[in-house]
Amino acid sequence: MKMRDTFLKPMHPEGRRFVAIFAAVTAVLFLLSSVLGWLGVGLTIWCYYFFRDPARATPIREGLIVSPADGVVSLIEKAVPPSELGMTDQPLTRVSVFMSVFNCHVNRAPVAGRISAIAYRPGKFFNASLDKASADNERNSLCIDMADGRQIAVVQIAGLVARRIVCFSARGDSPATGERFGLIRFGSRLDVYLPDGVPPLVSLGQTMVAGETVLADLTSDEPARVARTD
Repeated sequence: MKMRDTFLKPMHPEGRRFVAIFAAVTAVLFLLSSVLGWLGVGLTIWCYYFFRDPARATPIREGLIVSPADGVVSLIEKAVPPSELGMTDQPLTRVSVFMSVFNCHVNRAPVAGRISAIAYRPGKFFNASLDKASADNERNSLCIDMADGRQIAVVQIAGLVARRIVCFSARGDSPATGERFGLIRFGSRLDVYLPDGVPPLVSLGQTMVAGETVLADLTSDEPARVARTD
């Protein structure tokens, strides 16, 4: 990898108009004050990095479930999947990954399979790190049918700053593990509902990398992991 590739990441097309707006505002700010102008430059660079879309090395072994988002594991608990997906009404293990405004916000499919349902629901904009965000915030939910017949739900949840959920996939699509399926603008969260009996292999506070960090393993009998914080 070249040194420049460490700092210069590809930008997702969804970000182009936002960077253009930030740049235009920056030009106006320079006419008013050089201090304001350089502040605008900093914000424009931040906007570019917010929409970065780096390549990821996704593990391809059968049975692996990977993180759908960059961020930090904020919640691990039992919860019923969104009712609009028509899945089970029994609680499943839910792993929530909170994305700050400094994380990459491109979302990736946690497993390979067929998308059998997509359901958007408008809602509020509480801080996405809060538990009630799963029930009350704007969300877009996907149900993915895996080859073994089991299902997994992945839910995009808008946060305190986010006001736009984008989903690139449609019902009937069959994404590969780690394939891009959407993004959320400016701070948000992804929930993954694991199949019944599948323990998470991540812990609260763990840093996740979308498309790379193994969240769970369908073929493993390893119990849920416990981590220490140093």
